[in-house]
Amino acid sequence: MKTRCLVIGYGNPLRGDDGFGWAVADRLSEEFAGDESVRVLAAHQLTPEFAEPMSEAEQVILVDVSRDGEPGTWRVTEVVPAAEGPALGHQFEACGLLAAAREIYSACPPTLLVSAVAESFDCQETLTSCIEAIVPDVVRDIRNRIDAAKPDYSHA
Repeated sequence: MKTRCLVIGYGNPLRGDDGFGWAVADRLSEEFAGDESVRVLAAHQLTPEFAEPMSEAEQVILVDVSRDGEPGTWRVTEVVPAAEGPALGHQFEACGLLAAAREIYSACPPTLLVSAVAESFDCQETLTSCIEAIVPDVVRDIRNRIDAAKPDYSHA
């Protein structure tokens, strides 16, 4: 069965707000427990190995933090595959990873990047209050996007 949605939350949960992706992934894992059509992963960084599960998904949502902007704000942007293809290496950018899925597996699913602006990358296992406060909104937004993509079989 093809994965309806793959969510990958990434960052370092030992570096304050860099654990945002993991926090969102943890909550989504609970919300979609038992739904085999939704796969939720947490990782320290995007690596080439994610190209395969991305290629098997109808939709991909990546969750990470940024340094650019007002701390505690967040945005959703469409990821466009890199034009030049993936750069070989240990860490990929989202656009390179999507290009790898396209080139290796001939699949380029719609991909979104949900990015929150971090306040602190200090060595701590907790999020700052401004990032913790947006986690429920981000989880709700992602859940709504996943639910909106759910096929409707009621008319069949």
